[in-house]
Amino acid sequence: MMILLELDAPRTDIEKIKDKIISLGCTPHELPGTRKLGIGITGATNLLKEDDFRVMKSVEDVVRISQKYKLVSREMKKEDTILNISGNEIGGKNLAIIAGPCSVESREQILTIAEILKNQGIKFFRAGAYKPRSSPYAFQGLKEKGLEYLAEVKSQFGLTIITELLNPHNITEVADVADIIQIGARNMQNFALLEEVGKTGKPILLKRGLSATVEDLLMSAEYIAAQNNFNIILCERGIRTFETSTRNTLDLNAVPVVKKHSHLPILVDPSHGIGIGDKVPAMALAGIAAGADGLIIEVHHKPEEALSDGYQSLSPVQFEKLMNKLKQLAPIVERELK
Repeated sequence: MMILLELDAPRTDIEKIKDKIISLGCTPHELPGTRKLGIGITGATNLLKEDDFRVMKSVEDVVRISQKYKLVSREMKKEDTILNISGNEIGGKNLAIIAGPCSVESREQILTIAEILKNQGIKFFRAGAYKPRSSPYAFQGLKEKGLEYLAEVKSQFGLTIITELLNPHNITEVADVADIIQIGARNMQNFALLEEVGKTGKPILLKRGLSATVEDLLMSAEYIAAQNNFNIILCERGIRTFETSTRNTLDLNAVPVVKKHSHLPILVDPSHGIGIGDKVPAMALAGIAAGADGLIIEVHHKPEEALSDGYQSLSPVQFEKLMNKLKQLAPIVERELK
């Protein structure tokens, strides 16, 4: 259920509405829009009566939400959510390009790539300090030392840092460095982790699970939003199908479907989606054409020496060529690439 009010509704009226919601055993969530203020209600809303709220001061309307996911649904909020992170937007007209290596391998490696990307105009830098790997014998990341190097990248180059959280025990350490906390595909339905990371209030990049439906992805986002954290960025990164010629099947159908049913921004990760470096640019352009709010691209200055995912990483030269094509595409799809 959602209660609609004017944006300039008196705070006393808002608090009285929220107090009534709480007294009835439910939870209120403020959702400011560009034209209206919404107060979403979660809990046993089937027991609530719309007319009990319609008679309250400043209330314009009361709406029932039909979707299983409530707070992240387009029914709850008509306008697109736009996140402003360190002065850089994700969502809206802007195309956000997140780039960086799969993992932090050394101080020299991470500073070298960060400087290259900074000089190419990149503002969002992504690299894994903690790495979830299919094999326990594969490189697992530098962990705390990797976070230390990412903090140095942030300090030296002023880049917005995205890195993955695997374990709730590391939330404090990761949140101290990351401007955006990534929840990877393998943890998309780790609901205890989603609840804990939601409580940080930090922007969360939530990747679609390997075999998850679009509804599964939105229900996972709901766990974060239920903690009154609406700073959520969705990511389509490919799903597992019967096809074996590529690493995954990049489901670009998901982009317009998410846009229809949710107000949250969605990015596309063609690096994991196809898993073949020289095919990444084609799928990156296709992702933007499908309506994505941006991309996550793996870039390494020496892909052949990368400790993880080198085969799907672009070299700096390849990435620069892709960026030039994206700048040509942006105005065609009524977007901006700053």
